Amino acid sequence: MFKRLLTHSLLGASVIGTGLSLRTNDYDLNSVGVIRLMRSAVAVVDVALLYKQKLYYKDWDKNDPEYKVQKSKVHTLAAERLLELICTNKGVYIKVGQHIGALDYLLPKEFVQTMKVLHSNAPQNPVEDLFKVIRQDLHVNSEDMFEHFEKEPLGTASLAQVHKATLKTGEVVAVKVQHPYVRGNSRVDMKTMEVAVKILALIFPDFKVQWLVDESKKNLPIELDFLNEGRNAEKVAAQFDKYEWLRVPKIYWELSSSRVLVMEYLEGGQVNDLKYIQNNNIDPLTISNRLGQLYSEMIFNTGFVHSDPHPGNILVRKNPKHDVEIILLDHGLYANLTDKFRFNYSKLWLSILNVDRDSMQKYSENLGIKGNLYGLFACMVTGRPWETVVQGVNKVKYTKEEKDTLQNNTSLVLPHISDVLEQVDRQMLLILKTNDLIRGIESTLRTQNRMTAFWVMSKCCLHSSFTEEKSKRTTRTARLAIILREKWEIFKLNIYYLYLSLINFGLVAAFRELL
Repeated sequence: MFKRLLTHSLLGASVIGTGLSLRTNDYDLNSVGVIRLMRSAVAVVDVALLYKQKLYYKDWDKNDPEYKVQKSKVHTLAAERLLELICTNKGVYIKVGQHIGALDYLLPKEFVQTMKVLHSNAPQNPVEDLFKVIRQDLHVNSEDMFEHFEKEPLGTASLAQVHKATLKTGEVVAVKVQHPYVRGNSRVDMKTMEVAVKILALIFPDFKVQWLVDESKKNLPIELDFLNEGRNAEKVAAQFDKYEWLRVPKIYWELSSSRVLVMEYLEGGQVNDLKYIQNNNIDPLTISNRLGQLYSEMIFNTGFVHSDPHPGNILVRKNPKHDVEIILLDHGLYANLTDKFRFNYSKLWLSILNVDRDSMQKYSENLGIKGNLYGLFACMVTGRPWETVVQGVNKVKYTKEEKDTLQNNTSLVLPHISDVLEQVDRQMLLILKTNDLIRGIESTLRTQNRMTAFWVMSKCCLHSSFTEEKSKRTTRTARLAIILREKWEIFKLNIYYLYLSLINFGLVAAFRELL
């Protein structure tokens, strides 16, 4: 009797819960947690069967060319089916898919390339749904707020889409509106993905990405609050107001809420749009140098790091004075690095640049990496193979052969990469993602081999480590001694990189690189 009562109660609760969910989400079946869960489960089983039937149905010789071709085909099919699930469920699924699209060092290139489409072409919602969100949050009809609202979005991301509009005052603005059902579905979606990841880990033991679910669960509530994004935008604009070439949209606070963000409209081309860059006579080297300077200062000096620098969030343009400007968009996700982390990360980079293996191991351990995994960690941080790391990443030019070596060996070291990501200081995860996205931009612009990348970063690393040392000194004389040491080290650094540039580029190009 009790078991029957319990069964009927659970069934009734499920039916009522589903009904309430449907009513809350305007009877959109896609918003029901049970349906989204079942759809995900079917996709996971489908992918597992795909590998079993088309790849693991026999024992292959891993060096057999036929095996490599078949494996690539199966990876591509699996990635396409996963992308189909992501585009159907939308919301949080797209956010995770975008993250997968940045994991060049961890996942097969077929998955990474398939998911990269989500960085700029995520599925969109009709404007009527967005107007409903605006009405719910701001208690105003869109026609009373805007003189004109363009139906075609400027961009569509995982959590929101952005439209160009004109206010009644005549000001042109960008309006970011959260997808209607993201917040309501986020909790059940994260639980679903957590289960899916555990199932995949049982099927593929090397597939250890629980850290990705953990980070998504931690960061998602922050990204869903657009008021927090507005505060981040104002904070970073104030921190870098010394850079006249950096533009961050101003926020219209009186027209914003946790799900609606109205901001200044700034026009430009995506940082990876080579046609736009060429047509507007913009120097790719200037773009990379300024991005490198900005992110080096964020990571090593301020500790407040914009952590979603995919191409859709960075625009470039020439201002009326013909100077190149960087426009930084989407400030929803920032890493807040501790002083201790920045000190250890700075020291790690300096040890890599100096090819000091003992220090590499020491500061890798300080960041959570155990034993001999420090070498693999150095490769992940630099995006270069170990052979290049031990020769000096600032001395060896990046080549296509290097990239092929990294991608071809991914499957061999995958278990160890997973171990690194499980062990490492959690602050490092967003930095690895940021590094990879910046490297992707440099690859598109063909500016990977510029000397200024290491020159600027080295100066920021030195400043960070000397600042930490200075904070521990109690006397004025001791602090002055550290300041003088820092200036001397930076002077030597400038001479060294001028010398390297002369060797690699010649006199004229060297001064163009470093000045």
